[in-house]
Amino acid sequence: MKNKLTLTDKLIAAHATSGNLSAGEEVGIKIDCTLTQDATGTMAYLEFDAMGIGRVKTELSVAYVDHNTLGTGFENADDHRFLASAAKKFGLWYSRPGNGICHQVNLERFGVPGKTLLGSDSHTPTAGALGMLAIGAGGLDVAAAMGGEPYYIKYPYVIGIELTGKLQPFVSAKDVILEVLRRISVKGGVGCVLEYFGPGLSSLTVTQRATIANMGAETGATSSVFPSDEMTLDFLRRHGREDAWRPLAADEGAEYDKIIKIDLSTLEPLAACPHSPDNIKPVSELAGTRINQVCIGSCTNSSFADLAAAASILCGRQVAEGVSLTVSPGSREVLSALTKAGATKMLLDAGARLLECTCGPCIGMGQSPESGGVSLRTFNRNFKGRSGTADAGIYIVSPEVAAVSAIYGVITDPRTAGIEVTHIPEPDIYERNDNMLIPPLTEEESAKVELAFGPNIKPFPEQKPFPEKLSCICSLAVGDNITTDDIMPAGSKILPLRSNIPAISEYCFSGIDPTFPARAKAAGESIIVGGQNYGQGSSREHAALAPLYLGVRAVIAVSFARIHRSNLINMGIIPLTFINPSDRENISQGDFLIIDDLSERIKTGGQITLKNETNGRIIPLECKLGERERELLLAGGLLRYIKSKA
Repeated sequence: MKNKLTLTDKLIAAHATSGNLSAGEEVGIKIDCTLTQDATGTMAYLEFDAMGIGRVKTELSVAYVDHNTLGTGFENADDHRFLASAAKKFGLWYSRPGNGICHQVNLERFGVPGKTLLGSDSHTPTAGALGMLAIGAGGLDVAAAMGGEPYYIKYPYVIGIELTGKLQPFVSAKDVILEVLRRISVKGGVGCVLEYFGPGLSSLTVTQRATIANMGAETGATSSVFPSDEMTLDFLRRHGREDAWRPLAADEGAEYDKIIKIDLSTLEPLAACPHSPDNIKPVSELAGTRINQVCIGSCTNSSFADLAAAASILCGRQVAEGVSLTVSPGSREVLSALTKAGATKMLLDAGARLLECTCGPCIGMGQSPESGGVSLRTFNRNFKGRSGTADAGIYIVSPEVAAVSAIYGVITDPRTAGIEVTHIPEPDIYERNDNMLIPPLTEEESAKVELAFGPNIKPFPEQKPFPEKLSCICSLAVGDNITTDDIMPAGSKILPLRSNIPAISEYCFSGIDPTFPARAKAAGESIIVGGQNYGQGSSREHAALAPLYLGVRAVIAVSFARIHRSNLINMGIIPLTFINPSDRENISQGDFLIIDDLSERIKTGGQITLKNETNGRIIPLECKLGERERELLLAGGLLRYIKSKA
């Protein structure tokens, strides 16, 4: 253990249940709180039910409905009914459709400094803005945590991000995290926690910190952590929860594994250009680019301050002809406060379209851009096709850049627009209305509840013990930075099938190779081959569930994104890595591959030898697994493992 501890070190040490508290070593941590959202929640509660535990054992767990509220068929409504019944049966809070986006509502109502939070959404680290250790994971991991199981991670390397100075006008928290992404890329945070410190923090509010912590997920980081200080106290006081506050900070002179220094006063408005969150350019270089759509909202930028900033710019002005502007408040509390302050009218008068308090366009759930269109979004991801329009150009920007650009119809640097704005003050105390939050039932009441199944909700796919050897084809060979959206697309047509793995699996890798599902099923068992950072993006375990259903038993890649790697293991799919990255080129789709003594190698670790029968190549692979991960794989996955312990 270090002599001078980071805040990350302190939070992990306070919750450690097992393991060595050294970077790279596996450690188990006690989970205080969990959250799910409806795109991942149904499977999580089916998994929890299959464990036979009965009632959640966490201090607090919340089931949110915020992703799939677009009613184009019965599927979403049936899932919402199931989730409401699961919350009643298992002892959770339930946030009804329209109440708000899980991360915004969680900050307002449930976040507590010093606690651990595990969520079945990759942007769960948003809560790090309150001094929590908040981690995104697959639904099965969250189900296990609700059952009282520790969550296991590799003890992270801690990257200290030292902030000095103060943001200049029209430069925002979004520009801070885009600067971080510019410096370290979408894979630069893998195996790390981003911890913020320094005098620059004194001017950053909790909602600004939340924007930064939220998009830390785009670096691949395990989490992002901020201290709990006077800004934290102010936020909790405004939401009537000052009793939850406690001061938390790193030791003076804390030992970080790496330090990145950012002078806030030198930053300028930035944009992530198509089709990656780390394709960063100054807005000034993009000025004049014609746009068709602007979307303000998402779990990244939907706070009162974000939307009030947009409203103050739009006040008395008009959205340009040919531009569609949508606004999605992060919660009903935010919408109520905006309305009371007169900001909602400013937005509507300017020509904005007010959407529900949900994720909406961020996951392709409505508001897809026109073909070949350019859309500015205050969201967190701009992967190709994620918006629902494959050939659209999606730019990630701040609310300030979005609002000014909506007025002029072209990408505009707000510093040069000559717009004078009137600051809209944040409420001193937010009006609290919990009528869309349903508290847990008593154990006696819960015992009378039956889960409400609809026809689209199918059982969890069968997991099988791992075979002694693999002899099968390579069903798909792909390149670097394959996202979970590439593996299992989202959007309004596909996400309603999230509770029906046989149906949703028909879309697996559909944007890359529409023939993959049929070929994989016909093969019976198969192997997928990938490049660097395989599985970046969402925590949706469907990106592992669908391949499991289609018979995929192994994925061989140069490297893996953290959450997806864990999801593969949880499903009983072994993640293998190339010892020589160049060997990726020695396997092609359709090649017949053999791995002998696989189960034995899982048990003992070390090098695995793959023989490509098609071209005669012998390829060395690594099987980097902790002891617990070995047990999970040999059992056939996490669910079988937990049930074997019962």
